[in-house]
Amino acid sequence: MKLTRIKLYSLAVFAAILTTTACGSDDPEPVNEEELITTLRVTFTGTGPNEGEVVTATFKDLDGTGGNDPEITNPVELAANGTYDVSVAFLNEAESPAENITLEVQEEGDEHQVFFVANNITFTYQYDDQDVNSKPIGLSGSVLVGAAGTGTLQVLLIHEPNKDATGVSGGDPTNAGGETDISVTFNVTIQ
Repeated sequence: MKLTRIKLYSLAVFAAILTTTACGSDDPEPVNEEELITTLRVTFTGTGPNEGEVVTATFKDLDGTGGNDPEITNPVELAANGTYDVSVAFLNEAESPAENITLEVQEEGDEHQVFFVANNITFTYQYDDQDVNSKPIGLSGSVLVGAAGTGTLQVLLIHEPNKDATGVSGGDPTNAGGETDISVTFNVTIQ
């Protein structure tokens, strides 16, 4: 009788192990592939003393990293002490017709933020658009440009930034984390 109980107990344990290990899923987690961004276009439309002036900064790399050199506006020329409305567009022009990635960035605004990092020039950007959590996205805004000079302007699109981290909602990517979808540095002349 004791031997039968041990056999039944062993059989029950074996069945339990089989049941729990057999129910696991070996299917991989679905991967949310990032969109290919071949083109970045930043449009500056004058609103102050330079009203009506339109400047477009464009980066285009249809064959991706390692192929042909990208086409890039060089330099971007802005008016000293000018004010501009700014709009940003992201495209995948490797497809025909071109895919407008800007729409996805806007729809998933809580997962994206555009940053403008100026070096050796005064470039004060103010976000005009917000995500569902009232945090900035950066597809539209306004900028005040400083005195004449030359420098660079880095434009970054960061996927899944920590918008609550210090400085991030104010436009500083230092503490943003996340992944950079695209980063382009333009030479800028302010005259």
